[in-house]
Amino acid sequence: MTNENYTGVTTGTVATACSLAALDAILDSSDIACVTVETPKKTLDIIIDECKRVSDVEAYAVAHKNPYNDPDVTVDLAIVSTVELLDKTDEDVDVIITGGEGVGKITKPGLQIPVGDYAINPVPRRMIVKNLTERIPEGKVAKVTISIPEGEKIAKKTMNPKLGIIGGISVLGTTGIARSMSSEAYKNSIVTQLDVALASNIDDLVFVPGNIGEKLALKRLNVTKEQIVQTGNYVGFMFEEAEKRGITKFTFFGHMGKLIKVAGGLFNTKHAVADGRREIMVAHAALCGAGKEDLQRLFDSKTTDDMMDILNELNISVEVSNSIAQAIKERCKQRFDLDLNVFLVDMEGNYLNDNMEIRTEK
Repeated sequence: MTNENYTGVTTGTVATACSLAALDAILDSSDIACVTVETPKKTLDIIIDECKRVSDVEAYAVAHKNPYNDPDVTVDLAIVSTVELLDKTDEDVDVIITGGEGVGKITKPGLQIPVGDYAINPVPRRMIVKNLTERIPEGKVAKVTISIPEGEKIAKKTMNPKLGIIGGISVLGTTGIARSMSSEAYKNSIVTQLDVALASNIDDLVFVPGNIGEKLALKRLNVTKEQIVQTGNYVGFMFEEAEKRGITKFTFFGHMGKLIKVAGGLFNTKHAVADGRREIMVAHAALCGAGKEDLQRLFDSKTTDDMMDILNELNISVEVSNSIAQAIKERCKQRFDLDLNVFLVDMEGNYLNDNMEIRTEK
């Protein structure tokens, strides 16, 4: 496999390569070790791990998504394509694409694929069709079945269950080339939550940083999983996308250690990008009357939980939390046309700030 100017390949590219190898095995009566795949960006050589002709009209091929510089849960995952040549009954159809074991099925509207179909996205489908069509014998149609044996287990580590994609993972890719999760690929995966919520007419959305925030929100608020949107570290991106879609009022709920960064105007909350938690906490504690020695103690603290313990000793924890929550709202109003209801909590889900909105709790 070539490695020029890219970090990896998508599941869609691997699925296409396996489909092409299986078709070639039927036509050439031989095992295929490598195939050349045309992607939307460039032509790639993909190594095939296993390829076997089952009959005169059927073969399968297996390949793995090679490791690259990214914590991608689909790395090293085996992807299988089984191709069967059938008599053509529709002159307009050359390739039929379906899913097998480990490929998820769509159960909610708002995604690129209709409800009830397999989660093989449009670009991978077009890649398979484009790469196979010219090789298919006249009068025949290629039925392609994509399977991912470990897909159902891996899916639990993805956004799929939250998006209503059940039974496995999705076959993804918009360019055929996989880039790091800090790029557009990850953003595209999380923004889909908004489209699903809108298509399902779900109101009263609750934005949380991640899994911990979701668990705490489900514990404390009278909401369902369908109402919860995870932002990851891309708070600013998700708020901007919400505004574009006409979602201008929602709840922002999460642990103080994450949300406090937004009070300082940090809309990417990844620690390696920016921090500033202690500086923000010290500034708000000073505004609320904390003395120099106590401010130094706050500044020397390792975690926001340690800082909150100090603020509790000083009996100003709620006042400081209110100040931070207000700063979060103001920062967001400066950048977006949003009306946020901010809830700051500790790791147990206990509220740290007073909130003027009526809370609906369990």
